Amino acid sequence: MANTISSIKRVRTTERRTEVNRMRKTRLRRQVRALRRLIAAGDPAPAVAALPETFSIVDKAAKQGIIKKNTASRYKSRLTHRVKALVAAGEKKS
Repeated sequence: MANTISSIKRVRTTERRTEVNRMRKTRLRRQVRALRRLIAAGDPAPAVAALPETFSIVDKAAKQGIIKKNTASRYKSRLTHRVKALVAAGEKKS
């Protein structure tokens, strides 16, 4: 256990920051999961509509240090690729 006043404060601060970071990471994962479900559903309109909001949350998470910059880029790239494929498949059917 922490002994000095400063180390006790660091423990309290770390606990608060951990809780905030956990909420932010959960928000990110929920949004990405929701977009993946929309893609899996096969209807391109809601997936395209949810893409900007998902990108915003991914970018914020990278800026806040929840995920790394390249991880954010990878998420965005893969999601964009899947949504474009979904839109293309929808156009072929029509």
